[in-house]
Amino acid sequence: MSMAVVGLLAGMALGFAGYFGGFGAFVLVAALGAIGFVAGKFLDGELEPGDFFRTRTGDRDSRRR
Repeated sequence: MSMAVVGLLAGMALGFAGYFGGFGAFVLVAALGAIGFVAGKFLDGELEPGDFFRTRTGDRDSRRR
């Protein structure tokens, strides 16, 4: 499935949620869609947990001196 079709389906889902459920439903569908997108990227192996949760390095402390 091409990214254009995925975008079309996501836009239609958000449109229906906004029309029938109001702004709260629109935001909920958008947030759950974003979470699902990130989870799908993790499962496909395109993202690693370290991409979001990195440890701090000593570089920041050395810049403060």
